[in-house]
Amino acid sequence: MNSHAPPPRLAILETDTPLPNTKEQYNGYSGVFTSLFDRAATSQALPLSSLLTITAHHVVPDSDVAPVSYPSPEDIDAILITGSKHNAFDDEPWIRDLVDFTRSCIEGGRIRVIGVCFGHQIVGRALGVPVERSDKGWEVAVVEVDLTETGKRLFGLEKLRIHQMHRDIVTDNPAGSISLAHTDLCPVQGFHRPQRYVTVQGHPEFTGAIVTEILRTRNKQGIFSDDFVEEALARADREHDGVAVARGFLRFLRE
Repeated sequence: MNSHAPPPRLAILETDTPLPNTKEQYNGYSGVFTSLFDRAATSQALPLSSLLTITAHHVVPDSDVAPVSYPSPEDIDAILITGSKHNAFDDEPWIRDLVDFTRSCIEGGRIRVIGVCFGHQIVGRALGVPVERSDKGWEVAVVEVDLTETGKRLFGLEKLRIHQMHRDIVTDNPAGSISLAHTDLCPVQGFHRPQRYVTVQGHPEFTGAIVTEILRTRNKQGIFSDDFVEEALARADREHDGVAVARGFLRFLRE
């Protein structure tokens, strides 16, 4: 995409609904990502409207939120698949539909694909790589991630600090992709194929407040123990590189 082309048309595929405090502030996860991209644009002294146009599409059947809505391929240049509490390896019909839609975008060659956390896993599954529950447990709050040389170039960083909220993993980097990052708990932290797709297992869009709400909610639900949450909360408000990752996504969209 050259510098004189109109801003890429990004469809955000919402695969979950935020918890109450986050929903009140941002509405849906498209609002969380729009806020992130706006901060990335501001960091470059540019209006977001000059870099991106964004539409939101809820893809989980849930009559209490919104009807399922996929964008028409001719109306978009890229998709971003959000994180989710759901499992990317499940065979619910809506997850299979999402995998098929993602695969069609990648195989078509024109629509670029960004995957974040659950979205990263959906892209991996669409590319034929197994997704499974890690036997190493949860990775949460701000974590230091080791970048490959490609990851360093794409995100403009030597080391990546990013929020995490997962225990499912993509088991390998897909054939034809370039590894972006890894941790001891999760060897496949992101992968990239120029002009086709880019993914991260972490959550560049999350803030300390969003992660704190998730941690406390899952503690009340009995998913996270008191000790686990106490340690994670100590890292929830640490400085992180979400804006740098968003700038990398914007560069990817204009490759």
